[in-house]
Amino acid sequence: MQQWILNLIENYGYIIVLVLILVENIFPPIPSEVILTAGGYFTTKENLNLEVWGVVLAATAGSVLGAVLLYAVGRCFGPQRLEHILDGRIGRILRLKSDDVKRAQGWFEKYGKLTVFFCRFIPVIRSLISIPAGMASMKVPIFLLLTTIGTFIWNIVLVLLGAAAGESWEKIAGIMGVYSKVGVVVLGVVAIIGIVAFYISRSRKKK
Repeated sequence: MQQWILNLIENYGYIIVLVLILVENIFPPIPSEVILTAGGYFTTKENLNLEVWGVVLAATAGSVLGAVLLYAVGRCFGPQRLEHILDGRIGRILRLKSDDVKRAQGWFEKYGKLTVFFCRFIPVIRSLISIPAGMASMKVPIFLLLTTIGTFIWNIVLVLLGAAAGESWEKIAGIMGVYSKVGVVVLGVVAIIGIVAFYISRSRKKK
């Protein structure tokens, strides 16, 4: 996949950076660290006429477009539909109730702004966080502002690192790949702990 990404960027420049990052936001397994660091490296090759800011802006535009699509998915799905599902058989199987959705919604309304911003620096979650933002009906201007700022910072750091590394850009991509894998594992552990804590809290309230 890495060589395929390199060939695309080399042949199509900014537009393919935008498209690849857009797709990466919807399908997180595509490695953004490779796209961005490779894009940064290609800005050092005179024959390609690529600029650092052009790559950063193209990547940011792709990130925001992908985030908007996932936000729309969350907005269309909506908390009401989720509550309806949890009031049925699926809710009984998962041992969840519609009230749990309301509590989660309240939490997102309280901390959602910070979550949308900081999650842009966390692998996989930086894409998926747009869905609960849509489900919580987060105000679009605020969502767009925080998403743009967060993704811009993430993109410029990786593009600059790729440009600075030059021919050694793959080392940077490798390091960021390890960061991504570690981040996914940590988030998985945190999610399990959160689920366990949630059920313990609910059982105590019942007693």
